[in-house]
Amino acid sequence: MPTMEKMLQVGAPVALTTTTAVISALLYQYAFKRADKTVMTTPLPPDSPYYDADQWFLNTPKEKWWLNHDDPDQEIQAFYLPAAQPSKKAVIISHGYKGQARKMAASARLFWEDGYNVLMPDNRSHGGSAGKYINFGLLDRLDYLDWINQVIGRLGPDCEIVLFGISMGGATVMMVSGEELPHQVKAIIEDCGYSSVEEELTYQMRSQFHLPKWPFWPIISGINRITLGLSLADSVTSISQLKKNTRPIFFIHGTADTYVPTSMCIDCFNATSAPKDMWLVPGATHANSFATAPQEYAARVKRFLAQYVPSEQSPALPSAQSSLLRSSSQPGPAQPTPAS
Repeated sequence: MPTMEKMLQVGAPVALTTTTAVISALLYQYAFKRADKTVMTTPLPPDSPYYDADQWFLNTPKEKWWLNHDDPDQEIQAFYLPAAQPSKKAVIISHGYKGQARKMAASARLFWEDGYNVLMPDNRSHGGSAGKYINFGLLDRLDYLDWINQVIGRLGPDCEIVLFGISMGGATVMMVSGEELPHQVKAIIEDCGYSSVEEELTYQMRSQFHLPKWPFWPIISGINRITLGLSLADSVTSISQLKKNTRPIFFIHGTADTYVPTSMCIDCFNATSAPKDMWLVPGATHANSFATAPQEYAARVKRFLAQYVPSEQSPALPSAQSSLLRSSSQPGPAQPTPAS
């Protein structure tokens, strides 16, 4: 009969392994499981800072577009808002983590009022689209190739397409950037996206739960291989895709972002050799740059697009803030732009 000491020697590693596996599974469910499959149907309260934009979204004529419409388990939906006047410009907008298309109303209105046709997908496992687990843009990026082709089919081969995303949506459009894109895609704007799923989620493990990357991350990656069919360790990243990117890209990030560290924006900026600009918004928290400086945000977006979308026209930037624009013409690795 084994002694108590030997039983403890065997039992302790087993218990530790079991505990690690359980914690990893709980972390996976917490981070990857979709929110309830709902579509926002009621207006935001009038005291919401996004009330006006939400009202605009609800009252603007729109169409429902689909991918995989004949398969309920794979069906993905999007809202298409035609421009008020005939236009060849289009923007495809990617929402954030556990968000949905409607929550991007403020961004959509910014482009729509500039004459863009607007396509707003509910990404996999978000809003009214199917899916049980969130893929953090790794699979969504492939859907955006299909959305791009749908826009071209609607507007014709002479259309001009911009990709825009915030947070997880920002990472998604960065991951799209490394794919083989049709010439109609003229520019990309990403706002506070992360450099990789691994970096972002292990950062959240440390900041939210005070847990180290090891030994949990390999187990989480293994669970994802089972649920979504891809290993997080072998997956594409924003950085790896940006290295292949050839499209002009504008990076926006708040200097007070503690959810996706500002350093990730700088890493992403330095990863691409394509034409690029970066604006680090003083004092802006995560996904809050537009709310922090809405007029300047709109002016900088339009100014960037005016360089690469032929039908755009360049506005004047607010002179008092002109020093905040980070131009790709500056040599050397990017550093945070100081507040003025």
